[in-house]
Amino acid sequence: MLDKKETLALQSAPEKAVFVSVVSPNQSEHEINEYLDELRFLAETAGVEEDARFVQRLDRPNPKTYLGTGRLEDLVAYLKAREINLAVFDDELSPSQLRNINKALGCKILDRTNLILDIFAQRAQTAYAKTQVELAQYQYLLPRLTRMWTHLERQRGGGVTMRGPGETQIETDRRIVLTKIAKLKEQLKKIDRQMASQRGNRGDLLRISLIGYTNVGKSTLMNVLAKSDIFAEDKLFATLDTTVRKVVIQDIPFLLSDTVGFIRKLPTQLIESFKSTLDEVREADMLIHVADISHPNFEEQIKIVQQTIHEIGAGDKPTFMVFNKIDKYPHSLEELKNTWMAKNHTPCIFISATQKINIASLRSDLHQKMTEITKIFY
Repeated sequence: MLDKKETLALQSAPEKAVFVSVVSPNQSEHEINEYLDELRFLAETAGVEEDARFVQRLDRPNPKTYLGTGRLEDLVAYLKAREINLAVFDDELSPSQLRNINKALGCKILDRTNLILDIFAQRAQTAYAKTQVELAQYQYLLPRLTRMWTHLERQRGGGVTMRGPGETQIETDRRIVLTKIAKLKEQLKKIDRQMASQRGNRGDLLRISLIGYTNVGKSTLMNVLAKSDIFAEDKLFATLDTTVRKVVIQDIPFLLSDTVGFIRKLPTQLIESFKSTLDEVREADMLIHVADISHPNFEEQIKIVQQTIHEIGAGDKPTFMVFNKIDKYPHSLEELKNTWMAKNHTPCIFISATQKINIASLRSDLHQKMTEITKIFY
């Protein structure tokens, strides 16, 4: 877990890192590169630059050291030769893996979960988002205290009972973290009740939620449909807080919400912490699933979003697919349209939110879908 000084250092001076991944024997080179490109994008968002990639094909990661013994030795030698002091792993490391790898490498280690949590901490703007991220960070930290108690020592403030006779530092820190988690959960419960009350006061307007993989253009589309100025940037997790706007298409007013983007191997701590944010999705009457058609792995991204939506209990919602960024799609769009629609039998449209291509058709299609939903309800 990076403390505030380390986070600021990452932001101000990009640090070289080696990216490490275990992949299954049947994964293609294309898939491996796509996954590591995403890890690089995550790292760049946090202020870390790629130096090299270490990949090993295994049926499953080594339960003790993630990599096999020989590959781990290769990694140690490379880090020393290049004088690199940071290794980034494309999976969440268990406490024992983290401890053993740290002992072997003797350098800073970030796993995928820690990296995403650090990005969320940088991106959080409101008190609610900051509280959600802080809770996820402490939940991640709790089982890893054996390595990281000095980090807590720097954070601990007044008002905390000092350790009793014979109590170890780890026991003290564990109690501090548990107390902090309980306090953060209580804070979130209060905010959750306020947000639930706000949702209940919105009347009988239809509710539509934008969902999708991170960085597919949801916030940009929200701005186009709602004629608003929500922050949108070509970076991962540019939006953490749910934003709701009233939109009118022809004769139908509705509430459109923009939610946090999903990603491969999204930490379970974040899904739990962002429960209220995701309640907007659970309570929506319809979902607009935005996909980046220009991304080479867009179909897997769609599956990951669909899987996450099922996991949070919103898999049965009427869904309208919107393929964004057609201005960047390098192949035949007509062929793709026919292939996708024939294969999936899913209502969809192909647009560019930035160039405002096919937005009028999107509005017309949404109006038709909302009319159908309204007839079902009333």
